Amino acid sequence: MNIKQKASCLLLLCCALNSTTAQVRITPQAELRAKSLVEKMTLEEKIDYISGVRSFYIRAIPRLGIPEIRMADGPQGIRNNTQSTMYPSGILSASTWNRELVRELGNGLGRDAKARGVSILLGPGVNIYRSPLCGRNFEYFGEDPYLSSETAKQYILGVQDKGVIATVKHFAANNQEWSRHHASSDVDERTLQEIYFPSFRKAVQEAGVGAVMDSYNPVNGVHATENAWMNIEILRKQWGFKGILMSDWTSVYSTVGAANGGLDLEMPIGKFMIKEKLIPVIENGIVKEKTIDEKVQHILQTLITFGLFDNPLEDKSIEKDNAESKATALNLAREGIVMLKNDDNVLPLKKGHTLIIGPNADMIPTGGGSGFVTPYSTVSVYEGLTQIKGDKKITLLSDSLLYKDISKNIFTDNSLKTQGFTGYYFKDKKLSGKPCHQETTTRINYAWKYGSPYPDIQDDHFSAQWKGIYKAEQSGTIRFQISGDDGYRILVNGKTITGDWGNHALSSRNAFMQVEKDSLYQLQIDYFENVGEATIKFQAGMLDKKLLNYELKKADNVVMCLGFDSNIESEGFDRPFALPYGQEFLIDEVTKVHNNVITVINSGGGIDFRNWRNKVKAILMAWYPGQEGGKAIAEILTGKISPSGKLPISIEEKWEDNPTFNNYYDKRNVPHKRVQYAEGIFVGYRGYDRTGKQPLYPFGFGLSYSQFTYENLQLRKKQKNQVEVSFELKNTGKMNAAEVAQIYVKDCKASVPRPLKELKGYEKVFLKKGETKRITILLNEDAFSFYDTDKKNFVIEKGDFEILVGPSSSELPLKGIINL
Repeated sequence: MNIKQKASCLLLLCCALNSTTAQVRITPQAELRAKSLVEKMTLEEKIDYISGVRSFYIRAIPRLGIPEIRMADGPQGIRNNTQSTMYPSGILSASTWNRELVRELGNGLGRDAKARGVSILLGPGVNIYRSPLCGRNFEYFGEDPYLSSETAKQYILGVQDKGVIATVKHFAANNQEWSRHHASSDVDERTLQEIYFPSFRKAVQEAGVGAVMDSYNPVNGVHATENAWMNIEILRKQWGFKGILMSDWTSVYSTVGAANGGLDLEMPIGKFMIKEKLIPVIENGIVKEKTIDEKVQHILQTLITFGLFDNPLEDKSIEKDNAESKATALNLAREGIVMLKNDDNVLPLKKGHTLIIGPNADMIPTGGGSGFVTPYSTVSVYEGLTQIKGDKKITLLSDSLLYKDISKNIFTDNSLKTQGFTGYYFKDKKLSGKPCHQETTTRINYAWKYGSPYPDIQDDHFSAQWKGIYKAEQSGTIRFQISGDDGYRILVNGKTITGDWGNHALSSRNAFMQVEKDSLYQLQIDYFENVGEATIKFQAGMLDKKLLNYELKKADNVVMCLGFDSNIESEGFDRPFALPYGQEFLIDEVTKVHNNVITVINSGGGIDFRNWRNKVKAILMAWYPGQEGGKAIAEILTGKISPSGKLPISIEEKWEDNPTFNNYYDKRNVPHKRVQYAEGIFVGYRGYDRTGKQPLYPFGFGLSYSQFTYENLQLRKKQKNQVEVSFELKNTGKMNAAEVAQIYVKDCKASVPRPLKELKGYEKVFLKKGETKRITILLNEDAFSFYDTDKKNFVIEKGDFEILVGPSSSELPLKGIINL
């Protein structure tokens, strides 16, 4: 290539970079065109337009040339009646601390959306990780508003680079799934502005996000979809948002409240924002027609700005099972997995034979709800290790081999003549009265979807019960597994041993029981369906301890793949802090026999390590690593790459240590629950710094196969309260690796309570062994400000600020003072 060609290529590259960094903004031309269309619409057409149709669509108006617009979940891949690339979960993306890679994630999601004719992507989710119990933490970007907002910004820019509208959600303070429709998040103004609003603000002001989704919960007693202060005063007037404000699915609770509260679009279909309810209140002057016009205007001008009126909505030239998207999913997993422990340098795996065990060894789990994706293919940890080490050096002991099915030893009654359960079906939810149907079945594995077991049973509000007698063939440990949507429970000899007896999406429970040879046990499985889908599944197996010990004694290394999945961690309900009891039980059994045990944990957040952490040599926090996750995990286990992920959360030793412990659930016996955010701005590491309690694993922490040193800090004051921070970072280890350098700011003397330190800058840097780089990061004035509730604005108090630099929030070797 000659000099002229190189210059031409460089110019093209610069143009490409400039085009992809531009935000999408609502243009005056789009506003005028939208206004013209609104003027041509009848009142009935306008009202119809502000509610969805067919669940994930904005309706067409053919006479005006307005196309039907398709939406789709979700945060980590396109779902809703399609297969697509399953990217890692949001919390893993945040764990990469890599802006460029998250931008590639957004590009991949945009590309996958265009290939399917999806014009509005319902992501990213940016709600702050307040507690490990929230069922949707896996979708979000962690506990820190700066890291979350930077991650969200790149995700949105990446999606919208491809002409697809991103939707930042859930606005706001939706930090738990427990009672999400009814429990009010009661948060003071400063805490909202400093902790819970920043990701939304940056999405609007710096990423130009096209859509915002309101949350289910009330905020300070007013549902988000009716909260005019949030939706109009903050979002529209303060931040200048001109895009679409939509509801979450079925999160609209009144007509007048939603109409006057700033909501543009009710999803998935109209229940309150419909002609029958709006026209009377418009005629009575309670809602103005101008208000309806503004909603339609917001939707239309956004669609026009993104070219959705003038360009094909589907790009058939893009492969749906896309190699570029698959590569992005792999690269994210490689950089987002966090190594929490590596005693005796047990990792990378030494030569010899490796046993893979655990419920997630031969599958890639993910969280449930709108974050669930159906991929074309996956690579499990077992498959990934086999690809690298060869199948002769890897043995899989799957759950199906480890727990022997006991169904042949379950009988309908004490005569032990007929195998199976006797099933009874009832036409109400209470298992009451005489059963309307009775049957014998050897398996309880039903997915009636939106139907029922029999034609004469209504699709909702029915129940069922199965009874059987189990005769133990031998003494040992039985594992019971049950899952259901809605309520379910297992009783043994009349005593409930596990269950989830309430209205909820699909969830799962395990229970373990010791049995004696030749003893009889009465089994009873109860189930009720409330509304929606109907599912109940049950199975039981006996631990094959002889096989387990045989395989353990052959192995040089043991990799245990444990954690949660979409049945335990999901939208719609909160999850436990501890691993399922059976997994802790399995760790005990394995570590009694073997010393070199490595655990790979799938989870959307912190878990309880207390009972088993000291029994294992190494821990990888793999989160939900996406379809290529097993390959990335295998590469880290074998040392092909060094782990470089850092925690976007603090992991407490016990749940009681969490700053929100005393005010996460409203335990009062009242119909209207109110969750007091009494910790204020002191959430996550800010709270631990304030109380002096040390988390088990601090925010920003993550081990590497290499080592790094930080030296020669320099601080330079720039214009407008900006500070340039520069320092040298050196890889002093024996392996090429990446390090995340983190910058925290401390206000040395403040007139209001402020955190001991706050993350305000970071950079992920790849260094060859022995290499040194000088890193320079500019801190803008918002790195030093706090929200003044009297002035209703962010302010900087003049004085000294301490700049702290290092590899995690608990290890900051470089410190310097700057006066502003």
